[in-house]
Amino acid sequence: MSVFSTAPKSIGPASALLWYEEPATRFFESLPLGNGRLGAMVFGGVEEERIILNENSVWSGSPDDGDRPEAHRALPEIRRLLLENRHREAEALVNRTFTCQGKGSGHGNGANVPFGCYQVLGTLHLRFDHDAVRNYRRELDLREAVARVRYERNGVRFLREHFVSAPGEALVSRLTASQPGALSFSVTLDRPERFLTVPSAKNELLMTGTLNDGRGGRGVFYAARLRVVVRGGRVTTEGNRLRIENADEAVLLFAAATDYQGFAGRRTRFPLTASLNDLDRAARRSYDALKTAHIRDYKTFFDRVALRLGKDDTPPPPTDRRLTAFAAGTPDPALAALYFNFGRYLLISSSRPGGLPANLQGLWAEEIQTPWNGDWHLDINVQMNYWPAPVCHLPEMQEPLHALIAHLVKPGERTAKAYYQSRGWVAHVITNPWGFTSPGEEASWGATTGGSAWLCQHLRTHYEYTGDRKFLARVYPILKGASLFYSDNLIEEPKHGWLVTGPSNSPEHAFVLPDGTRAHVCLGPTIDMQQLRELFDNTVWAARLLNVDAALRDELTAKRRRLAPNQVGPDGRLQEWLEPYADSEPHHRHVSHLYGLHPGHEITPEGTPELAEAARKSLETRGDAGTGWSLAWKINFHARLGNGDRAHKLFKMLLTPTGARGFDMSGNGAGSSVNLFCFHPPFQIDGNFGGCAGIAEMLLQSHPDGGERPLIRLLPALPAAWPDGEVRGFRARGGVTVDIEWKNGVLVTARLTPDPRTHGPANPGELRVRYRGVTKTFPATGGKSVNLTLSDFSAPAS
Repeated sequence: MSVFSTAPKSIGPASALLWYEEPATRFFESLPLGNGRLGAMVFGGVEEERIILNENSVWSGSPDDGDRPEAHRALPEIRRLLLENRHREAEALVNRTFTCQGKGSGHGNGANVPFGCYQVLGTLHLRFDHDAVRNYRRELDLREAVARVRYERNGVRFLREHFVSAPGEALVSRLTASQPGALSFSVTLDRPERFLTVPSAKNELLMTGTLNDGRGGRGVFYAARLRVVVRGGRVTTEGNRLRIENADEAVLLFAAATDYQGFAGRRTRFPLTASLNDLDRAARRSYDALKTAHIRDYKTFFDRVALRLGKDDTPPPPTDRRLTAFAAGTPDPALAALYFNFGRYLLISSSRPGGLPANLQGLWAEEIQTPWNGDWHLDINVQMNYWPAPVCHLPEMQEPLHALIAHLVKPGERTAKAYYQSRGWVAHVITNPWGFTSPGEEASWGATTGGSAWLCQHLRTHYEYTGDRKFLARVYPILKGASLFYSDNLIEEPKHGWLVTGPSNSPEHAFVLPDGTRAHVCLGPTIDMQQLRELFDNTVWAARLLNVDAALRDELTAKRRRLAPNQVGPDGRLQEWLEPYADSEPHHRHVSHLYGLHPGHEITPEGTPELAEAARKSLETRGDAGTGWSLAWKINFHARLGNGDRAHKLFKMLLTPTGARGFDMSGNGAGSSVNLFCFHPPFQIDGNFGGCAGIAEMLLQSHPDGGERPLIRLLPALPAAWPDGEVRGFRARGGVTVDIEWKNGVLVTARLTPDPRTHGPANPGELRVRYRGVTKTFPATGGKSVNLTLSDFSAPAS
């Protein structure tokens, strides 16, 4: 039978439309657009339309060696002190000898130091002579990736359409009016510093500048061009602005490039020429042709998955009012689908092959000094950005992350030598486009060594979902190098003879010593041990599959057996450290010791019930409150534990309306702004991606769970708030496409289709599927669907 009783509906407006009755007045009220490289934030003002512009290689700073070349000399003493439980002395020594040299990240304020900072490219200003208007509407349609602004003035209807085209490599805006000759406005380009704007033609503006390299010299050079094409009326130049008068229609084309020469991005030494070529190519096509090509390209990715929760074909209220009503208790299942679709939209818009990975703000920034430099934090944040990619069938969007990982190997090898005198490579907590792999500038957070291990998880995961053997062969040396580093840096702790890492941290968290003092630097935090079991397993598995490195397989297998195990403390919680130390902050935002529950999968309710219960108790103690991204992580934790209603409660908290400014590490002000950007606070996009992944995790999971074939869990954490729904196009490990329909909280039908590229006819596979505690195995051949109903899970498990 068909998986759906009727053909599944296309995504309706309640699941795909953000709209407002007023213009944005602040950045986090505006509408994001992007093609993976170029970004725009549309405010929709009436008297002045502001469009904030971004290009993902607009980074200050420059290559810099942050390694202390003699740091390894202090390592034996640091370890001796830790082995003797003299944590305060060890931490003081780390601060003196084992942090990065120089200014590091500038303590998160790196705009004017070599580490650098992701920065705004500029702002496009359109100034009109408009005042009072009627019937105002501002919207972002996720089905087409097009933003629109509509209003009426003196009986004339005005419409603006904006999109950022990947095929066209340009921001494209069209302004129209219902009355001929009604369009008159001026156009300027600027940024807060380091810019010069001049007319380069009668209908074109050119903005150029050179960013600070962090040493008082010349850094990245950028060129940004705007061209105006009108129908009717005329375009004139007035100083550094363009004036459009009495036009019937105006099309604005914007292109930009930099001379950034790093591992990805626009690889050109001639941004003036590159930006002009992009502009010329776009100008040769009509607006309709540009829009058609943009939508076709975007839908190639967006239409792979469709999620419906409840009814979504009714026009929704304005998104700001909708958020407020949901927070007040109004049921709105389709809002979860909207948030899920918005997460997919943001990933498609901020991470494309050939570009830089999505950073702490994805692609969008309004400042010169972006919060925490807008960089890539390796202790969860950049990884969380990519959690939705596999299940949402967006493998291409992971390529920039894979490129970043490969880029860190060479500098990571130098860091491994300087600090540890070891083989392989390592990356610590923070990195940038220049390949920073050194420890951070403070022992309290910068000693964390697990960044490279966590990054490597994404390499195996990509293979598990795609079956791309060439990819696996290409990245195997990265897995091997990371494993060699950790293998060389395991030491034996005296109490049990376990092998542990050190010095290290449980990311950004502190523990309380028996004398009441706080410490951060430690041996063998639980997250390290979980990550190394995973990394060693993945490397051995890949080496076996590729039939290489038999001796290394034996080495890693032997050392894996001796790694410090997960421990349940006296209070029943999973321990975060080797000893059952008290938390310095019981409600800390990081829950790093539950890595093995999520995103790892060594802790499961069925396979390790004692550890799963200890993880649950840890979550209870941590509490539900937290920063935005932390709330998103907790959604995924509870989904893994099968607690759908608790996960939904956290989702509601993630959507708490907020406009908080500044920084709050406790999570006060956490939630979502009216444009659905996630707030830490400040704005951090990882919460959007983590929340999107959490919604998927509630509906579908697929993990090895002790077997060679993944166990596919259908509706493992379905909350009561989503009684009816359907999903098309989810992906499970093994390259399986999964469609599911449910009603009244019960599975109706499911269709599982193995990808012939991973389950070819010559190699028939098996599908292990679990629903409501019953696991069944079904024969499967690549390309042929397996259709299941509730009755398939009523018989005894096979």
